[in-house]
Parts: sequence; C-alpha cells; structure tokens
Amino acid sequence: MQVTKRQDASKEANPHRQSVALLSAPLYMGGKHRGASMGPAALKVAGLVERISDLGYDISRQVDIDVPHSVCWWEKDSPAKCVPEIGQVSLTLADEVTASLEEGSIAIALGGDHSLAVGSIAGASRFYREKKKSFGLIWFDAHGDINTPETSPSGNVHGMGLAVSLGRGDKRLVDLLGFAPKLDPSKTVLVGIRDLDPGERKIIAEVGIKAFTMSDIDRHGMENVMERALQIAGKDVAGLHVSLDIDVMDPDIVPGVSTPAVGGVNFREMRLALEMLYISKLVRSIDVVELNPALDDRSKSAHLTVELLEHCLGKTLL
Repeated sequence: MQVTKRQDASKEANPHRQSVALLSAPLYMGGKHRGASMGPAALKVAGLVERISDLGYDISRQVDIDVPHSVCWWEKDSPAKCVPEIGQVSLTLADEVTASLEEGSIAIALGGDHSLAVGSIAGASRFYREKKKSFGLIWFDAHGDINTPETSPSGNVHGMGLAVSLGRGDKRLVDLLGFAPKLDPSKTVLVGIRDLDPGERKIIAEVGIKAFTMSDIDRHGMENVMERALQIAGKDVAGLHVSLDIDVMDPDIVPGVSTPAVGGVNFREMRLALEMLYISKLVRSIDVVELNPALDDRSKSAHLTVELLEHCLGKTLL
C-alpha cells in the first residue's frame, strides 16, 4: 500500500490569502535517469518554500508521495515500461491534486520525470469534471510527450504523458480514475517543442492540439505565442493546468535535465511566458518536472527553476 507523508499547515493559514499545496512526487521510472527523483528535494534546498511564502502565499500543506524503490523494466505484454508502478503513484498524486483544488489551493506537483503529469492532470480533470466545468492545458516542453507504447522508440512513459491524458496509450493509465480522456484537445497547447519522434508528429495532427515550436517563437516572439496560447487554452475555462518541463529551456541555461535539446527557450522568454500566465489569473495547478540534480552545475538549474515558479506565482521585476 502506498503512503503519503503530509505536513498540514492549515492551522497556520491566513484565510484571506491564496494558498499553495506542494506535492512532491519523485518519479524516476518514466525514463532511464534516476537522478530525476532528486528534483523535489533540490527545489526545496534552493529555497522554494521560503520564496513562495515571501510572495505572500500560505503553504496549506506539503505532501511527499512515496515512489516504489524497486527498479522495473519491461513487462512481457506491454511495450511501455513500469506502467503498474507509475499508475500507482499517479493515482495517489491525482487524489492529492483534487484535494488541493477542492480546498482552494494552487496545486503544485514537483517532479520527478514528466510521467508525473499522468496523475496531476487526472486529478485536475476530475476536479473540473465534478463541477461540470472545463479547463485548459499549456504544456511547456522540448519534446511532444505524445508517444504511445506503439510509437515510442524507448518505451519510456515520461514521453507518453500528454498522449495518455488525451486518451491514447496503455489503458491502465488512460482509464485512471475511471474516465477518459482527461483533456479537451481544443483547449490543449504545446509550447517550445523542437524534438519530436515521427509518430508524435502524426498524433499531433490527428488529435488536433495546437503546437507552437521554437521556430514559431523565433518568428513571432514569446509574447505573441503566449497570447495565442491563452486564447486557445484559456477561452471559456474555469482554470488552467500548466505543465512545465524545464528542458523547454536551452541546456546552456538549464543544464540539469535528463533529455536536453539544443535551441531552446531562453530565461527571459520563459519568465515572460510565466508572468503572462500569472496575469491571466487562470492558473490553478502546475507541474514542475525533469530537474535532474545529478546533471546540474552547482544547483544552477534548481535555482533558476525556483525563480521561474516565483514569476508564475506573481513575482515581478519592479
């Protein structure tokens, strides 16, 4: 049985201030880099809790989700790796995200690899579904993460999270919480992609989600891209889920990632994008994933990630 360790800060919360729930899910089984499991701890060492509090937020609670310690590989009847273990963690994370949104907190899921999004998006989707409301998704990533077990060259689930949430992939993950899909493709946007597998290009076209590549950002600028992204994902919705894979940024800026891809977003562009999300007042849940401290340079990536999250929560330059 999976257990979560929770630090409940609700007794100290100020009812007149916005609250944040920090949900640490040190998943590493979605890929081959176990260093991603240290991501949540590295963010906290970099001052995440204190800096969110300094912005005026109450930390309603901190939850540490247990992840199986055994190394899992291939199942005979599945081309995707570690599906039972990832499903177990995803179910617990989904429950925590739903509970956080129910209490009025911004749910921030700290990873871990991007397979984390299977659970976080499921939890957000259930919250809006139960209220008969819609929500949008903005997914920042160098990669599409929209492979299925049939199209994936590696079988790694951290490259399948978006497909699963759109209703494609291993049924054990697709049907998490008893319904699918979790996302409306017409309100789903990819930003910053530049490294796609052939099967992902086909799925993006079939599903009909909007994808802004790095070429789009180069041609039109991040401000224009984000305005268009918000028009798509933020139209007639009760909230936005933001899934931030820090490898959306160039590895020269953020070296501590497991799957770097050259030619990414720079820090100024990313800061602007997240400030625009804050100004929209629509962000209700956030993933921060793929920080790998084992590959970082003196915690540079961890500190930059914390600063970016601050801007998504309202930090300004003046």
